[in-house]
Amino acid sequence: MVRLNKIYTRTGDMGETGLGNGERRSKADLRVETYGTVDELNAVLGLARLHAEGEMDETLARIQNELFDLGAELATPETGEPLGFEPLNVVASQVERMEAEIDAFNERLEPLKSFVLPAGSPLAAHLHLARTVARRAERLMVALAKVEPVAETAMRYVNRLSDLLFVAARIANEDGRADVLWVPGKSR
Repeated sequence: MVRLNKIYTRTGDMGETGLGNGERRSKADLRVETYGTVDELNAVLGLARLHAEGEMDETLARIQNELFDLGAELATPETGEPLGFEPLNVVASQVERMEAEIDAFNERLEPLKSFVLPAGSPLAAHLHLARTVARRAERLMVALAKVEPVAETAMRYVNRLSDLLFVAARIANEDGRADVLWVPGKSR
């Protein structure tokens, strides 16, 4: 279990931070930007949960915990060197569970005939914001994977997460009945 006795350490005052393996990197490093964006996504989900209840809140709470695991995985680059601890990794069963949730949510929804604007209920709007942050995290993970190893399962997880957040936003809009649809050229 993580123990934080002191919140400030002064070790980052010159623009560097420590990774999970002890390596120091610039706070502007792509890996740090990537797991920082996963942390931002987690914070947006915290805002969404202010409006969520029941099964939706439980799902979002689980995802928040899994995002901490994903952040820990991204903060601990694979170097082949022994770490002295078992690193956290997103596993295939988490992706599979998310796919089952997407399918179950989507069964409640009418097929779309237009793109959905990121609006509607407060929960839906926050979930759409979370979806866009998840997509940014995914883009950063793709960029990181071009220069350093990133686990395929982690990539699949964040890709499915943005899909889950999309269908969850539609559920939050009265099972899609209150979705705000794009009307092409409406204001011409």
